[in-house]
Amino acid sequence: MRITEVESYPVEIPLESPVSFSNRTLTFRDHAITHIRTDCGVEGVGYSLGYEGAGLISDAVESLLAPLLVGEDPRDTERLWHEMYDGNVQIGRAGLLLRAISTVDIALWDVKAKAADQPLHKLLGGYAESVPTYASGGYYRDDKGHEGLRAEMRRYLGEGHDTVKMKVGRRSVSDEVDRVAAVRDEIGPDRTLLLDANGVWSSPTEAIRACQAFEPYDPYFIEEPVMIDKVETMATVNDALSYPVATGELEGTRHRFARLHDSGAASILQPDATVCGGITEWLKIANYAAAYDVPIAPHYNWNLHASLLGGIENGLFIEYFYRDMDVKVFDDIVVDPLRPNADGEIELPETPGHGVPLDEHAIEEFKV
Repeated sequence: MRITEVESYPVEIPLESPVSFSNRTLTFRDHAITHIRTDCGVEGVGYSLGYEGAGLISDAVESLLAPLLVGEDPRDTERLWHEMYDGNVQIGRAGLLLRAISTVDIALWDVKAKAADQPLHKLLGGYAESVPTYASGGYYRDDKGHEGLRAEMRRYLGEGHDTVKMKVGRRSVSDEVDRVAAVRDEIGPDRTLLLDANGVWSSPTEAIRACQAFEPYDPYFIEEPVMIDKVETMATVNDALSYPVATGELEGTRHRFARLHDSGAASILQPDATVCGGITEWLKIANYAAAYDVPIAPHYNWNLHASLLGGIENGLFIEYFYRDMDVKVFDDIVVDPLRPNADGEIELPETPGHGVPLDEHAIEEFKV
């Protein structure tokens, strides 16, 4: 089996209304889509969220990575990962080019699993047949007050979720405490509450002050209290709190995740296969974490991450966004999106590959 073609392009899906988290407002979601085609007719697809840079990611795939791949055996994922990474290490150790590598590597694993006639989670070891999810939301909108936040959480409970996540950090600490208190009151004392600050606080003093103010409401974790590069600062915050820091959605490669763990910056790791270097690197991160009994709670991309979590022993849960909340919209171009069942679990697909077939007609509508 040989690779005959590598194609990559951006798609841009508009939101119905602007949505905000602590330090950013979004009006659309863009993704880079990469296809790997072979001489056997087996095709794989990979993707990554672009944050308004999806076109650059796709350009990197076609200009820098495709020449390294055409003519190669797509099943050689380990070797090809190193050729892509080592061959561009001077410009691509993280960030945009690593996302480009991620899209390619995910597509290669899709080919690999299809060629083996195996669902991805079975190919990886088949640890579970279904994985737990949490309902992610609690974003800021101009017309969304406490009652709107409560109504959103009621909806998640009605869908069967016992764990929910909300954004914090856009407003004053006192205002945020009021929001967190409202959600805890709505979901009750026995359900799990997750918080996500998207790196908003600039110093350990600010972060600790805010996060300690949330302690009476029993958060399970605080995600990204400070920016991901401030590893020592994050370690100080993690050490000061009665509940753990979780982070990793913007981080890349096993080496950076090892530093997060070894420095005490995070007690829960959140690698995103579309960011960290693809499935090949995601597995290395997860297996390193398993050696220390550190749980893995991947960021976003439930259609893909459900199968990955189903292949490892230390998976915690999957982040899930309901499409009608108009925050994550990638499901608009997925043929058969995965969805939690009445118990809040995603049942893993049994079709060969990673189980994320894309809708060609929808892609044509949103292709840039």
